Amino acid sequence: MSETTHDGTVALSASVSPDEGLPAAQLAAKYGLAVSGARPSLVEYVRQLWDRRHFIIAFSRAKLTAQYSQAKLGQLWQVATPLLNAAVYFFIFGVILNAGRGMSKDVYIPFLVTGVFVFTFTQSSVMAGVRAISGNLGLVRALHFPRASLPISFALQQLQQLLFSMIVVFAVVIAFGSYPDLSWALIVPVLVMQFLFNTGLSLIMARAGARTPDLAQLMPFVMRTWMYASGVMFSIKIMLADKPDWIANVLQWNPAAIYMDLMRFSLIEGYGAENLPDHVWAVAGAWAVLFALGGFVYFWKAEERYGRG
Repeated sequence: MSETTHDGTVALSASVSPDEGLPAAQLAAKYGLAVSGARPSLVEYVRQLWDRRHFIIAFSRAKLTAQYSQAKLGQLWQVATPLLNAAVYFFIFGVILNAGRGMSKDVYIPFLVTGVFVFTFTQSSVMAGVRAISGNLGLVRALHFPRASLPISFALQQLQQLLFSMIVVFAVVIAFGSYPDLSWALIVPVLVMQFLFNTGLSLIMARAGARTPDLAQLMPFVMRTWMYASGVMFSIKIMLADKPDWIANVLQWNPAAIYMDLMRFSLIEGYGAENLPDHVWAVAGAWAVLFALGGFVYFWKAEERYGRG
């Protein structure tokens, strides 16, 4: 701006902005500015995820379709892979090691097939979760969206794969004399609880895998150990009958074993409640809620760090 001096000459004076000297934080608050990529509040984060629910569903379907696109048998491998695993386990554990002792063949074969398919659901969700961020860095860095969309969509992909595979499980169970009845309705709450548990675990592993990509190389060994400790191929209660009770209790109360046993109880006529640990439904629900909520919050806390060097 200009002003006239006492001798009639014109002098220029600098214009002073009313914002000059204000700290950056006050300027940002005054003009409604936010840090780029900052973590939103938990409630806002949930709202953003809900707004992108169609993307999550579409992304999970696309990944499921592309998973076996290079194989000649295509989507049939969704069923063939766990079924072949079950056949191998039956030969090694059922025939050679007699891990099915205490159960008739009509019970043990459905027991084994159900366990393999249900555990594969958790195993695949964990392995996909580990790579959810580190394996999709191009997408994470190129677009702005709640990063939890990725591990959630991968867990949803594995649920869709299991639902497709359940046709084979039903066929095997029926072939060995367990026909549909009211107990089959329990399949729905079991799958809901296991999906919530798997999603929470996938979120936890996604954050861990984003920070340590080498974790993806370690997890197959961890998952194999978990499988052997969860009674996929044998009844924990029968195999550990001569061991202290606390060992069997610890193994039976681990979430993978609980969801497998609840599915077996729902489907197999000769697998009764005596094979389940005490308070099994309450424990199954507690595992689902604990991991779903805890995993979601744990993942959200690192939201602003995903995809950055």
